[in-house]
Amino acid sequence: MATVFDVAKYILVKKGSISTWKLQKLCYYSQAWHLAWTGNPIFDEDFEAWANGPVCPELFYAHQGRFSICAGDLLKGDPCHLTDDETDSINVVLRDYGDMEPYALRELSHKEAPWKDARNGLPEGEKCRNVIRKESMGEYYGSL
Repeated sequence: MATVFDVAKYILVKKGSISTWKLQKLCYYSQAWHLAWTGNPIFDEDFEAWANGPVCPELFYAHQGRFSICAGDLLKGDPCHLTDDETDSINVVLRDYGDMEPYALRELSHKEAPWKDARNGLPEGEKCRNVIRKESMGEYYGSL
């Protein structure tokens, strides 16, 4: 199975240098839509319902302290670990979300059930480390 770092590296190779905030959201939507379309995750790592939207802690700690990142900055990950179906899903996400600004991706994720449900009614801006369940992601995006 691929890792979140494989997906992140693939996105960075395709998009070039982007903000770490945007990278997190594009990885999240890649996982979410792949779950919706196939019923299977691309990677095992989880996203948590942080104040600024879905964040994968493992990826966060790999790029912590950076505002933007490019493929060469990410020491982990190899896009060769991704299947054709997985890269197809990521490519659709990049087509549909890849040109959105990071703040727009944040706002979008804040309106959607998986992030909201994981936060369990916490106020906007409140810290949260609750996991966004993969089942919740697959069900929600699969219903759209």
